[in-house]
Amino acid sequence: MKTFTATASIAFASFAFAISAHAGEVLDRVLATKTLTVATSASFPLASFIDDMGQLDGFDIEVAKGIAKYLGVEAKFVTPGWDIITSGRWEGRWDLAMGQMTPTAPRAKLFDFPAVYIYGNSVAAVHKDSKATKPSDLDGKVVGVSAGSSEESYAKHTLEMYNAPPVKFQFTPKEVRGYESANSAADDLRLGDGVRLDGVLDEELSVKAKIKAGYPFKIIGEPLVSAPAVIAVLHGDKEFSDKVAAAVKSMREDGTLSKLSIKWYGSDQTALK
Repeated sequence: MKTFTATASIAFASFAFAISAHAGEVLDRVLATKTLTVATSASFPLASFIDDMGQLDGFDIEVAKGIAKYLGVEAKFVTPGWDIITSGRWEGRWDLAMGQMTPTAPRAKLFDFPAVYIYGNSVAAVHKDSKATKPSDLDGKVVGVSAGSSEESYAKHTLEMYNAPPVKFQFTPKEVRGYESANSAADDLRLGDGVRLDGVLDEELSVKAKIKAGYPFKIIGEPLVSAPAVIAVLHGDKEFSDKVAAAVKSMREDGTLSKLSIKWYGSDQTALK
């Protein structure tokens, strides 16, 4: 019995040490390498996109750089598919995700959401030649979405907002077609009404940016969903999560967040209206 007790005590101590050793694993890695690796998109204007110089730019990119500066490190960007980011299978390849993620109940099982940094709306858009005037006109139609996005969940009637009332679904499509990015879906819609798609679901600011750039689209009806957009980190490193939260809080308090939103979107989208 004494031997068993001693063995159990050693095992418990080893287990407790292992937990302690990994308590700040992500933050330790970031500080040791002087690098914050950020997973984002290369095709999400005006949040994150490739500019004329071949560099990533946009609102999310500048916010991520601000977080890195607060931590005293450099920001490094990687651009995996959004479905890979939201799967949670990061395997240490990046430290946080910047993609104006909608906090949903399923995602909360995988991620911590240390900070809300902007608010957004999901909308339905159609080709300008479409006769559709409201989301319900997309009943029985083919809609395009970014794979793994909250818009895909909405279209499939599986969207569960985190700590929020149930979502009201305004239409039931015949087919939900997932794309690597919302830009790819938009490229199919711009071919013409009903050629490949009858409509797309995307973030409102992104759709408006496309329309301004010459895409022959129109937004139909009111937003499908209004929600905060969050930074996502994997569960397991509260110290790192707290540092990210503090960085965004600092940018909010000194006006940086608001200024960046006005720079990229023409208005302050960082406060709940």
